[in-house]
Amino acid sequence: MAELLHHNSLRKFTFSSIKKTRTKGIQKLSWRPVQGVLTEDIRRAVVKNGKDSLDISRVVNGMWQTSGGWGRIDRDNAVDAMLKYADAGLTTFDMADIYGPAEDLYGIFINRVRQERPPEFLEKVRGLTKWVPPPVKMTSSYVRDSINVSRKRMDVASLDMLQFHWWDYANTGYLDALKHLTDLKEEGKIKTVALTNFDTERLQIILENEIPVVSNQVQHSIVDMRPQQKMAELCQLTGVKLITYGTVMGGLLSEKFLDTNLNIPFAGPPLNTPSLQKYKRMVDAWGGWSLFQALLQTLKGIASKHGATIPNVAVKYILDQQAVAGSMIGVRLGLSEHIQDSNAVFSLALDEDDISSIQEVTKKGKNLLKVIGDCGDEYRRA
Repeated sequence: MAELLHHNSLRKFTFSSIKKTRTKGIQKLSWRPVQGVLTEDIRRAVVKNGKDSLDISRVVNGMWQTSGGWGRIDRDNAVDAMLKYADAGLTTFDMADIYGPAEDLYGIFINRVRQERPPEFLEKVRGLTKWVPPPVKMTSSYVRDSINVSRKRMDVASLDMLQFHWWDYANTGYLDALKHLTDLKEEGKIKTVALTNFDTERLQIILENEIPVVSNQVQHSIVDMRPQQKMAELCQLTGVKLITYGTVMGGLLSEKFLDTNLNIPFAGPPLNTPSLQKYKRMVDAWGGWSLFQALLQTLKGIASKHGATIPNVAVKYILDQQAVAGSMIGVRLGLSEHIQDSNAVFSLALDEDDISSIQEVTKKGKNLLKVIGDCGDEYRRA
């Protein structure tokens, strides 16, 4: 919430806001300047649309790993770990209604914060959740009942952010759902409405329908630069921000996979989690393991130069891209910890030589926009 930030920590900037015009019955877009704010705290960013705004950590704790497939999650250990991340300044958590116990864990965590931390600490904590409904008729009561489930699980009167996902664009019920979500926002049940895995065309349609979404969560990494090819331009024009996931590719973008040959059985680290398996498929689509090794070697050289790690470089590269407000790093709560490494991102500055070195490798890979399609199309293509 921008109003909670000290007035000296804000500086004015302008971006363009969407305005609709009609030419011969066809709806087109034009742009007019509006005011917004950016926080000078490099650790946080503001997502904003009109009067709706929310400040979040630029490094976001992703909780997909609580949904199964990464190891058994102990509830108490997981909540203790969430407190450690928040105490270290990593106060934004991303989850979904379909991520197993993620929302329930957040509810326990936020109550611990209320009881054990001062009120000013609570004001910095953010819980971003997603709603991934089946393609049924999006009535007001159905949307309300679904959101009430998340509010109850997370034990909050108002969701900080509701990120909406829709499977089938041929079914325009997504517009009905978003209008009902906007109504719930006006009632105070949701603070900000956002999207996840929507493409550029549908984002434009949603904005044309005057639905005040503040962000779109999309897959974005050094390997997957699709958001910068189409989506970022619209975001720059409208002020909508990107929150990225897959930025370290489930751990593939790390020292652990440097100098490994996955073509030799048992020669490298196992691809034993859903995220590693998912992003290995992205590597294959992009250019294969040999090219990926060349990328890791380049990233290692840059990391060594700055006293950083490969994940640091991978995340900072994406945070520096157009329209990106925050990037996700998955947390295996109670199983492993990377608080220090996540915070090291904020002290890293990539120079022109670093960027050129990265681009020299990535230009050898395939254009995933042509291979897969726009943002989110990997979920909608057979």
